[in-house]
Amino acid sequence: MAKFDVNNVSVETLLGYVKDGTIAIPEIQRPFVWDTTKVRDLIDSLYREYPVGYIITWKSPDVKLKDGSASEGKQILIDGQQRITALTAALLGREILDDNYKKKRIKIAFNLQTEEFQTNNPAIEKQEEWIPDISEVMKPGFNSFEFVKNYADKFGLEANEIGTKLTKLQSIKNVMIGRIELGSMLDIETVTEIFVRINSAGVILSQADFAMSKISVNEKYEGNDIRKTIDYFCHFAKTPVDYENIKNNDIAFSQKDIFNKITWIKDKNEELYLPNYVDVLRVAFTYKFRRGKLQDLVSLLSGRDFETREYREDIVEESYNKLYEGVRQFVSQTNFERYVMILKSAGIIDESLVRSQNVINFGYILYLLLREKDIAPDLIEKLVRRWVIMSIITQRYTSSPESQFDLDIRRLNEAEDIVQYIKDEEERELNETFWDNILVERFNTSVASSPYWKTYLIAQIKLNDRAFLSRDITVKTLIEGRGDVHHIFPKDYLQKNGKDNRTIYNQIANFAMLQSEINIQISNKSPYDYMKEVKEQCNGANHVYGAIESMDDLKYNMEENCIPQNFVDMKIDDYEEFLKQRRILMAAKLKKYYYSL
Repeated sequence: MAKFDVNNVSVETLLGYVKDGTIAIPEIQRPFVWDTTKVRDLIDSLYREYPVGYIITWKSPDVKLKDGSASEGKQILIDGQQRITALTAALLGREILDDNYKKKRIKIAFNLQTEEFQTNNPAIEKQEEWIPDISEVMKPGFNSFEFVKNYADKFGLEANEIGTKLTKLQSIKNVMIGRIELGSMLDIETVTEIFVRINSAGVILSQADFAMSKISVNEKYEGNDIRKTIDYFCHFAKTPVDYENIKNNDIAFSQKDIFNKITWIKDKNEELYLPNYVDVLRVAFTYKFRRGKLQDLVSLLSGRDFETREYREDIVEESYNKLYEGVRQFVSQTNFERYVMILKSAGIIDESLVRSQNVINFGYILYLLLREKDIAPDLIEKLVRRWVIMSIITQRYTSSPESQFDLDIRRLNEAEDIVQYIKDEEERELNETFWDNILVERFNTSVASSPYWKTYLIAQIKLNDRAFLSRDITVKTLIEGRGDVHHIFPKDYLQKNGKDNRTIYNQIANFAMLQSEINIQISNKSPYDYMKEVKEQCNGANHVYGAIESMDDLKYNMEENCIPQNFVDMKIDDYEEFLKQRRILMAAKLKKYYYSL
């Protein structure tokens, strides 16, 4: 069987395929994002018979029905949605859904005398030489003879000339557009590669994009409702002001029960976990199907039996039902809020503290799985907190995350005792060698966005540590206020003393959360000099560095910030030793924090 077929199809035939459902355009695969000038230019190119690029469709495999007959799969539009939507808007007069989820008409005007296209506007409406909306002349039954006669008489023009131009305009429907039909037996990875190679813009479609397209066009098993649930939930979370637009412009869906179950998110102002459609799809699929590779979802939604390699209708039905249930569990207010609460209870109070969205996603998967297996709520909280932190500091989902998702969900699901399995996995990953050697070495980096520095801050938040040299201001308070990270050995001091390489002075073991006013007072002094003044402050001198006023409190504050006690006597020659000592202390804090979860 051929991998693909290249052919030409007329605009009229193409739009006919869209109208009768032969080619399925996902309703909200993506709102129409072209501006009206691009629609105008597309129509102008067709009028002049210029090439407008290929569209790409992918045929869903035929599936076996219960009676043994085959149901022919639809053609899913993989590339060309914006062009086809533009054609349906301009030539058929259909409304489009813009990026604000509002329905609107795009009218393209044509000047029969100059053969010029423009987007319709009030000025053009007043100029009778323009056809204000070309979709009118494209309608079946349009009286071309009478129109040409009236137009020619009005402007004193030759009817033949006007008739020729009108016919050319109407003949846009006969212009041929290239179509690449990808075979039904191609797997999703091959389809992705083909798309990337032939698309001139180099747009990369993810497996999630294919899955969402597949879901959107299924009417029999509520596929489009699944797609809207995912899309609107994510949209409300990020842009709650669009709620009224969506509600008023998608009346049918807004009256469904599932719509009412996602609208709560618009009032939450949640910033810690802001999922996009890929996140929702990944969590729902991995949780319900016990698989981690999204390419499998496309196959299952197509009805594939992985053992016989047949495509069966009962698998299609089961897959859509399972996916919808997974999505419902994701968007459940109870589940979502409890999971976010668990993250915050671990010290993860801001999205900037976790670089890997996959860590957050799998944490939610684990939460849903443990609830399904009736694990006690307090134990779920502990297990999920630890798994998330373990995943961050071991970078569990950094490389080949789908493969790791797949491995983890299968092993978790198949474990005779899931609680014991999680404990065993923790002991395997976080052994004494990790805490005492590996983690200490990983603190030897100048990358401020590293997961080790971020997790160190998470630990400080959870342990309610105060900022360095602060009596009352906590690390949590500074992070919530978007406070700054500062150098313990001042950067200017290091640079002036020969340590001017940023990989040296920007070591994360030289970082601490510090009030800006305290950092200003430190300026470019050596630790010996400014800590001498801090000690004097603790012995009754005027407050210069925060409000700490006792040596015992100073000692405790240094412990909170993993700063060795001999730091008070350090100068430039002690910098490397300081870094070594502090890395050990920071790793020890993470260990203490982890086992407190």
